[in-house]
Amino acid sequence: MLLIKSSPSVKQLLHLTSLRVRLTLGIAAMSILGLGGVVIWISWQMQSILVVTHKNNTSYIAERFPSDVEIYSDMVSLREGTQKAIDNLSNPQTLLWVKSPQGDIWSQSQVLKMGMRGNDLVSLTDISPQPELQRVNNRYWLLCSTKLVVKGVNLGNFYIAQDITRDQMMFWSVMRSLLIISVIATIFMTMAIAWYIQTSLTPLKRMSQMTQDICTETLGKVQIELENAPSEVKELAGTLQTTLTRLSDAWEDQRQLVSNVSHELRTPLTVVSGYLQSTLRRGNNLTDIQREALATASSEAERTVQLLQDLLDLARAENGGMYFHLETIVLNELLPEIAGMVHQYPIPVQISLPDDLIKVKGDKNRLKQVFLNLIDNGVKYSHSPEPIFLKLSQEKQQAKIEVCDRGVGIPLADQTRIFERFYRVDEARSRNVGGTGLGLSIVKTLVEGMGGTIKVVSQPDQGTIFTILFPLS
Repeated sequence: MLLIKSSPSVKQLLHLTSLRVRLTLGIAAMSILGLGGVVIWISWQMQSILVVTHKNNTSYIAERFPSDVEIYSDMVSLREGTQKAIDNLSNPQTLLWVKSPQGDIWSQSQVLKMGMRGNDLVSLTDISPQPELQRVNNRYWLLCSTKLVVKGVNLGNFYIAQDITRDQMMFWSVMRSLLIISVIATIFMTMAIAWYIQTSLTPLKRMSQMTQDICTETLGKVQIELENAPSEVKELAGTLQTTLTRLSDAWEDQRQLVSNVSHELRTPLTVVSGYLQSTLRRGNNLTDIQREALATASSEAERTVQLLQDLLDLARAENGGMYFHLETIVLNELLPEIAGMVHQYPIPVQISLPDDLIKVKGDKNRLKQVFLNLIDNGVKYSHSPEPIFLKLSQEKQQAKIEVCDRGVGIPLADQTRIFERFYRVDEARSRNVGGTGLGLSIVKTLVEGMGGTIKVVSQPDQGTIFTILFPLS
């Protein structure tokens, strides 16, 4: 059972296309809009209540003032009665004055007479009959004007100015506090949302990590384990688990089929190849056309037998049925032996050995198969008579063997796939040089089975270097 657990990296957390970032930003934006709307509505309501209260007071004074003037004028002169009515209704925040039809000040509050505040108010000429908020000399005033008619006499215009600066400043202070609280609340809310979304998406991240690490060897071992996950995620995990189980079964059936077919076909094809070769050796009365046809059939039969043998080797390796007879091998002695086995190749093989003996643990026959496959691969794809080099050296605590050729090379895009089964860089050339397309796949399987690693470096038309590393014995 393979359990996958992962933690998100900083790059994943900040990736703008990730679901976590999108959900966090989306919910945070909606929260900010909603909270901002509430703040704006509250401010509008508070401002309306503040202004309406003072407007009502102003309207009350405007309605009461003419009757007060009329009452006072029964006892004193009209001008004195007007002044008494103004003095009675005035206070430090409410200033009153009356202008005659000619524009002269008829009566005014004592504060205006003393010139202490509001001197610029009496000079205003565009004051509306309806109470309006205006800013004069850095103070907020609620102003209105009305016609003053007492006992049928037009005394001019009556003006009211209420100083609401203190209330307005208190309102702005409350709004600033409310704005700061809203920003802090938004930040904490966004952090809480981000944490909650991250926690909710943990099962999906675990599933994503599992799909990145999955391979054919672990298909049947992967087990998705989700704790406290939402029902939808559990359903998705169950579907994925079922799919992986089906893939594992299908892959196992495919490997078993390849193994069985390869095993069943190898014996009869070997017999056919033997009969064809025997016929060629003993067929003295064959025509040239017949001999050529039999030679072609024999060659194809041998190639098919080799293909089946390669498939059997790979199937055994995948099923754990390939066994290695590990022993201590002196590579300084093995490489010259391999070079002597390929003397019949049209391209010579040269070796480079260090003075010190280099020993590794491995299967001697499997190592020979590895190096012979690589040399054969280099011969097939070489376009120059330059020799193939086998270089042995020691790198830290590892033995390093390089197989170098001056062949056609491998494009960079294909270098990561050349160890795949049946993969060929150039199909047309591969058909001409022959081969099954399994040689490098078998090489990689054998090297890794003995605890080593293999890598390739190549440039088109410059050649290829296969590097094999084994731990020192």
